[in-house]
Amino acid sequence: MSDQRSVLLIYTGGTIGMLADPRTGELRPMDMAHLEDQVPELARMGVRLEAFSFEVPMDSSDIGPDHQVRIASIIGEHYDRFDGFVVLHGSDTMAFTASALSFLLEGLSKPVILTGSQLPVGVIRTDARENLVTAIEIAAACDQEGRAMVPEVAIYFEYTLLRGNRTVKVDAQRFEAFRSPNWPALAEAGVRIRYNKAAILEQSNVALKVHSKMDDRLAVIRLYPGIRPDWLRHALAMPDLRAAIITTFGSGNGPSGGDFLKALREARGRGVELLNVTQCIGGRVEQGRYTTSVAFRDMGVVPCADMTLEAAVSKAMFLMARSTGPDWTRDMGSILAGEFTMA
Repeated sequence: MSDQRSVLLIYTGGTIGMLADPRTGELRPMDMAHLEDQVPELARMGVRLEAFSFEVPMDSSDIGPDHQVRIASIIGEHYDRFDGFVVLHGSDTMAFTASALSFLLEGLSKPVILTGSQLPVGVIRTDARENLVTAIEIAAACDQEGRAMVPEVAIYFEYTLLRGNRTVKVDAQRFEAFRSPNWPALAEAGVRIRYNKAAILEQSNVALKVHSKMDDRLAVIRLYPGIRPDWLRHALAMPDLRAAIITTFGSGNGPSGGDFLKALREARGRGVELLNVTQCIGGRVEQGRYTTSVAFRDMGVVPCADMTLEAAVSKAMFLMARSTGPDWTRDMGSILAGEFTMA
């Protein structure tokens, strides 16, 4: 039996898989069968590679819960045949997909590394080659006992590996497009790849369970000074709405005006669950710390600690799909995949 490690590439779309038409300059999806022509380093890695491509490559702005479920199912179907997985994905919504996969792949014990690039693979100054090669190396990496070095969903971009459900995109121009404000990097790539073992999830000892549903009956409402209660009331009155994430100021604060709070209470009265996520990149929600968040606490708004918006959206959709009642909100306070830090 060969000891060669194996990795499945899953191409969903995005800049990393684009090539410029030599005549028109228009970017078009590349045939994954010719990937080694653009990245010859792959042939020297000593890793068995296979590729799976979406029939129609997608801009990540078009990727939603159904596509995230499909990626999870592809991983599940090929799970026993590969040591790791690399998902090639557009950067705009990569943190959302990484967060969703961290919940959909329950009991994951192999690396699922999402990567992409800011420039197409055929461009001279592209970041695609390094991102791809190192993502594959991480997906194939194991310790002396043959266990995966990173048995979780992560994002690799510009020399840094970050936990997928802790990551936010912070820059559309720089190669350092992502940050993990409330959790340290899982690894950093220099001359060697240095793994931060203390930050990486422990190996799962249960069988993989791939979930197949997400419930998108969710709204996200960003607070801003002067937000009108009648607009808020209208947004929360959407048919079939089950939950709304309120992105608040600072440590979870919002306006204390009566009409604003009344609109929230009316929604709660109709059974709409409300979740509190801070707009700040760093820090956490602490309902009740200031007077302007006491009312949230008293009406049963669910604080989301230091979760990113991407993680909170994905976790809520995942949990709502598992329960028809309001009991799913209890699990928002339970750590499922390292998505937040206990106070």
